[in-house]
Amino acid sequence: MQGLKRKIVYVVSFELIAVLLATTLLRWLSDSPVATAGVTALASSAIAMAWNYAYNTLFEAWEVRQARKGRSLLRRIVHAIGFEAGLVTMLVPLFAWVLGVGLLAALLLNAVMIVFFLVYAFLFNLVFDRVFGLPLSAQAR
Repeated sequence: MQGLKRKIVYVVSFELIAVLLATTLLRWLSDSPVATAGVTALASSAIAMAWNYAYNTLFEAWEVRQARKGRSLLRRIVHAIGFEAGLVTMLVPLFAWVLGVGLLAALLLNAVMIVFFLVYAFLFNLVFDRVFGLPLSAQAR
């Protein structure tokens, strides 16, 4: 599976699982009502889907120009960290506003979620590539 279809399947499956996990994690970490945690997770998901599409499009454009093909452990780690760094700059203000906490508390809350989602993103990408194969940008020519 390649191109736009691959990106859509990736984003939708990643985010559906993420919303369920994030709602549970936010509920537990912030002691917020399920509805508040769910709204926060859904808003985070919408932001993450838009960012995911943009980030992966840019990453694959960079990747196709690299001499070394494939997705090494280092490349996967860099990919996950880059994605999360962009996402955290968007989500900390959202968490502070919706959950009614200060920016520092929102940053700490998000830090726990970042660690969780770094592991989740790495494992999800590994499984996704094994199920659907590597994109053309990562295949040897």
